[in-house]
Amino acid sequence: MARTNMSSKRRIAATVVVLFAIIGLFVVRLVDIQVVRADSLSADSLGNRSVEKTVYGSRGEIVDANGVVLAGTVMRYDVVVSPKNTSTFTRTVDSKDVSISVADAAAEIGAITGQTGDAVQTIVTDSLADNPDSDFAYITRQVDVDAFRALEALDIPWLYLYQNPSRVYPNGAVAGNIVGFVSGEGEAQAGLELGEDSCLASNNGIETYERGADGVRLPESTVTTKAAVDGSDVVTTIDSDLQWFVQQVLAEQAQATGAAWGNVIVQEVKTGKLVAVADYPSVDPNNVSATTDPDDRGSRAFSASYEPGSTFKALTAASVLDAGLATPNSQIVAPFRYLPENGANINDSSGHGDLRLTLTGVLIESSNTGMSKFGELLSDQQRYDYMTKFGIGTETETAFPGEDTGILHPADEWDNQTEYATMFGQGLTTTALQMSSVYQTIANGGVRMPVQLVSGCRAADGTLTEVPAADGTQVVSASAARDTADMLEMVYQKGWLANVWDIPGYRVAAKTGTAQMPDGNGGYTKGYLVSVSGFAPADDPQYVVSVSLADPVNMNSSAASAPIFQEVMSQVLKKYRAVPSGAAAPDLSGTW
Repeated sequence: MARTNMSSKRRIAATVVVLFAIIGLFVVRLVDIQVVRADSLSADSLGNRSVEKTVYGSRGEIVDANGVVLAGTVMRYDVVVSPKNTSTFTRTVDSKDVSISVADAAAEIGAITGQTGDAVQTIVTDSLADNPDSDFAYITRQVDVDAFRALEALDIPWLYLYQNPSRVYPNGAVAGNIVGFVSGEGEAQAGLELGEDSCLASNNGIETYERGADGVRLPESTVTTKAAVDGSDVVTTIDSDLQWFVQQVLAEQAQATGAAWGNVIVQEVKTGKLVAVADYPSVDPNNVSATTDPDDRGSRAFSASYEPGSTFKALTAASVLDAGLATPNSQIVAPFRYLPENGANINDSSGHGDLRLTLTGVLIESSNTGMSKFGELLSDQQRYDYMTKFGIGTETETAFPGEDTGILHPADEWDNQTEYATMFGQGLTTTALQMSSVYQTIANGGVRMPVQLVSGCRAADGTLTEVPAADGTQVVSASAARDTADMLEMVYQKGWLANVWDIPGYRVAAKTGTAQMPDGNGGYTKGYLVSVSGFAPADDPQYVVSVSLADPVNMNSSAASAPIFQEVMSQVLKKYRAVPSGAAAPDLSGTW
């Protein structure tokens, strides 16, 4: 009996020892899991059921001066599947459970996305071939809201739809050359989209959510770890209605005359603001690839410099007047060919005998030799200084991407011919924007205003920042500017295009230009760039219109650009209800 009790006690003791050993193993294992490796196991567990997703911020809008959207963002959706969870599922149809195969579901998806069912299945199988545990594959990207709703209604458990904002341009090609565009990935590429990217750009956020073993998002598991921030809006000075009109007029005349390209600028005299900047050919930012020539995708008004020709004579005349070296009635004799003492060789565009011209007459006749005789009253350095004050040789204040400075060499680098050629718009290059600014300065009593294309960056609360400077610079005296304007009125009234660009009821000041186009190799092509720049009403200037046409083969003279000037200026004066001129223009004599 005693032996039996002893055996039982030993068995009990052994059992207790084994039990404590087992408990000890569990305790050690529990400590290892819950303490030693808790963080790494939790991370692994979360990684298996937690999904991180980018939350896209919305890029800011580009709007015209009246708030019309030129570039905006709309919500699009990326269509995604979980390849490893792709399987047959059950759908309730008319209160009955229906089994939907992968092939059937793929066909349903493809019918909405414009793909075949086989193509959808191929995406899945290719993804699994690369990674058997693949949990993410794009079916297509950036479908519209109608497709989103149709796909969502399919209720396919392994199909997901992610928001992805997309850029749209509601007005198409209207202001397309200055608005610019973004890439398919949303990266700014050109125009204001690029130049104002710091204002427009958004910051994406991040959110995470948990999912079950079947890949379906668990309700109320979404956590935002980084909030998305929308971009701000760029407010331009452009009037989209006028911009549309100007583009139509330009395109019609450019096509009629066979011009290679052209541009038209409408600028406010008192503020320097650009109301319209039209380019031909134009680009639709919604379909950039349709514009095959890369040069047509930007704005040549900013990026193409050229010899301005005779429109530049107004600058020389204003400079001479400001220096007190001549008046509108000062007299010279202008021969067909002028051979100054420095050895230069200057001639007019067509043969003629000696002309007894006033400074006013030199502008009316657009005489190179006559302007040379007035221009040489100034030293080279004086003329160079006037040019730079007018903005020649430097970018405008717009900071537009790819803007050309033009070419203006220092006066001490001019050769004998350049010394005189720069008096009448040769031997240097300017952009259309620079020439518009020259005429704005003359029209504004000699005060040059900074050229403005953007009014500022508007935050969500309406605060406008990055507002450009609006302080003007006195370039020439008010009297010199007024005298120059009076002479340009005589060009408008008495020049050879008087009947072509007539605008009844308004006094207008304008000048034409015809310049050879460089061939890029130090010479000239056979084509010409023809232009007109002017302002109205001349007695109280409000708007500048500047027109340029490159190589209009069917009408290779300023007569090609004059109808555009007339039609655009007429529309501008009418649209903005400019008060018709009251007093008559001064009657200045062109000859003596």
